[in-house]
Amino acid sequence: MINLDKDTLEKACKEIIETILFCLSNAYKGTVYHIGPPPELRAVRVASGIIDERREKIEWELEGSSDFDPPGKSWLEYRDEPNRPLEAMAWCVEKQKSWTSEDPKQDIRGRRYRKEGVLEDYHHMEPVLIRKSDLIIDNNGAANITFPTNFEGKRIWEDSDYVVVAVIKINFRSPIKINGPETKIIKKLSRTLGTELLSYQLKNESLQIMKRLAKEKLETCNALAHTLRNALAKSGLIFSLIKLELSTLREQWEKKLLQDCKQKELKREAIEELNRALEKMGGSSDKLKKSLAEVQQKFLDMSLPPDMGERWVKMQIEEKWNKLLHETANKQDEKYAKEVRQGIEKLKKSLYIGKDPALLSNYKNIPEELKKEWIDLIYRDVDYPDPEFLDRISRILEDKTLNLPYQEKSRKSLIRLKALLEIISELEHNINTILNQVLNGGIKT
Repeated sequence: MINLDKDTLEKACKEIIETILFCLSNAYKGTVYHIGPPPELRAVRVASGIIDERREKIEWELEGSSDFDPPGKSWLEYRDEPNRPLEAMAWCVEKQKSWTSEDPKQDIRGRRYRKEGVLEDYHHMEPVLIRKSDLIIDNNGAANITFPTNFEGKRIWEDSDYVVVAVIKINFRSPIKINGPETKIIKKLSRTLGTELLSYQLKNESLQIMKRLAKEKLETCNALAHTLRNALAKSGLIFSLIKLELSTLREQWEKKLLQDCKQKELKREAIEELNRALEKMGGSSDKLKKSLAEVQQKFLDMSLPPDMGERWVKMQIEEKWNKLLHETANKQDEKYAKEVRQGIEKLKKSLYIGKDPALLSNYKNIPEELKKEWIDLIYRDVDYPDPEFLDRISRILEDKTLNLPYQEKSRKSLIRLKALLEIISELEHNINTILNQVLNGGIKT
């Protein structure tokens, strides 16, 4: 599980609370709880903050504001049990799902507060998930972990690819809805917190390995090389995290561009047209139609570089449609073929919406040179982004005229990922040096 020093953990948690409170005008309080390693799964409040009425300053260090204050509560103290009031924390940890209190008076997981005379308000709790494989370097490590059980004796998380490392709780002044815009933003930012905690964890592990490397000699060299190789295997994760940030930036940019130019969202419009055509198709494989509906919905939630996006559309959507249309050839459903072709072409066109010359010429909110460089960078199909590339994007994100919703958060994330990438590169160089020395008769001192 996540193992960070108190200051680093608190800093990361405060940053995510600050981001959420300043982004959501309805939110007034944020709290992050750290979930310790199994089997105890101790939930401990790490940071809490309340934003003032002018939404300019956050008050921290709300001691005594939670019964999860240090030393916190173990799993056996907050899990669901008969004759015990249900807690939202137990739901988030066991089910790895969020909990939204739309109506605090009727909230089945808020009865303990009402029993104690505390009036709970509207709130949303979101678990922060990290893949087991990203936390466990040893491939056999997962098998050795003892996961706790629920009241019925079933081990939790046993069939899940994830673990819960933290839970975010955001309180609101007025009603919110399950799957409302506020909860979707919190869910996205929970992934950011997971990414940040994992980055700190990997950096911490890498630095520890480098310190050990300076002290150890020939007798521990093989063990170190093995450990470092496993750490280097995580470099693919770093590139994935960078691409995820770039995807988020493209998504923010396209929405901003469409909103300011008063244009419809072409991708969503194309998917809706294809879904309607799918509903009207008859006499074909229900399994194939279901698969098409799923990949079309999946594409709606993705933001790929244009070239990669076109390949994805061709392989995952267009080829399935070709097969479906072939099955209905010479039948009544063939009349929908033209409609489908138009929808697919519109879908491909949507991949280029963020660099559409007509839209860009009408968008005057940022300088032309900055706009040109920004478009070139975020739509570049880069498999392995280098530090110079990340520096250029970070520099542009410093410009306030860009005015993207989460550009400062993305800038900070890219800076941290770049630092981690440089550490991994240095580790790779050190590994090659060590292995070369071992193969040639030992380590030089």
